[in-house]
Amino acid sequence: MIKTGPLNLITDVDGIKIGNAEDAKVVTGVTAIIPDTAAIGAVDVRGGGPGTRETEALNPDCLVERVDGVVLSGGSVYGLEAASGTVAELARQGKGFNHKGIIVPIVPSAILFDMLNGGDKSWGEIPPYRQLGIEATRNLVKEFQLGNVGAGYGATEARYKGGLGSASLVTDNGVQVGAIAAANPVGSVLIPGTKSFWAWAFEQNGEFGDIGPPAFVEDMPLDLPAGSSLAENTTICVVATNVALTKSEARRVAVMAHDGIARAIRPVHTPFDGDSIFTLSTEKQELEEPRSIGLARIGAMAADCVARAIARGVYNAESLAGVPGFKSELFKD
Repeated sequence: MIKTGPLNLITDVDGIKIGNAEDAKVVTGVTAIIPDTAAIGAVDVRGGGPGTRETEALNPDCLVERVDGVVLSGGSVYGLEAASGTVAELARQGKGFNHKGIIVPIVPSAILFDMLNGGDKSWGEIPPYRQLGIEATRNLVKEFQLGNVGAGYGATEARYKGGLGSASLVTDNGVQVGAIAAANPVGSVLIPGTKSFWAWAFEQNGEFGDIGPPAFVEDMPLDLPAGSSLAENTTICVVATNVALTKSEARRVAVMAHDGIARAIRPVHTPFDGDSIFTLSTEKQELEEPRSIGLARIGAMAADCVARAIARGVYNAESLAGVPGFKSELFKD
């Protein structure tokens, strides 16, 4: 039996907490995903316009095994400073790799482009992201809101307001898998000409409206916004599991989890997106034997959670800065 966790959030995974911070004037935000103790980390980047920090360190042939957090941020390249804020705050708390008494938190991150959403970006020499990273890391919780929250605060999708989404799955034998996604894609989460999500088949308990599949789709256009250009969009995600994985196994979960983006958005992994997925393993439970079968199950669960998290992020986002929220348009026509 596989079912959603009690909160249906990534924090259903033992050892994971989330912090969010927003700037309403700038129309942007930051999400910090922080394990209680350093977790095995990995990443897989598929988009053609990524913006990331510390991802090379997560390669299986590199020294770093565990990370102290992952940061997702708006702000394009400016948002990479959010991870600096998280590093500073974690060091203040004494969390990180201790090298001869020097605390060095390892915090990979990825950013999305929310620079043209109507917010005031005239911040001068000091962008707000480092402070937002500090605030997000100081306010860690197990239960949090979806939609216009954290890294999803200024996000958009092809037609509607984007947002922050999350979902989880747990099994009877204690395996926990969760995902959090900041959905800001150039593609659409909806089947053309309908109000049905591409991810409808993976929905659990009406979590994004119980709209179901469309009765009929006459045409399947693939229209991209006329002004699309490199790195102006992105869906960035973190998946987590309580199962102990090696660094290579964690990367395979990230690879499989990208199928969740493909199930939720069309088109995906375009030259205009920076789609990236991180994996965290909190190592609370051993991987079942044979390991390849257990790993495949976790990867499949992760892909389903990512698809649902993306749909939930858009479904729960409210209208902002002239961009309509999905629910505000749902019953029109």
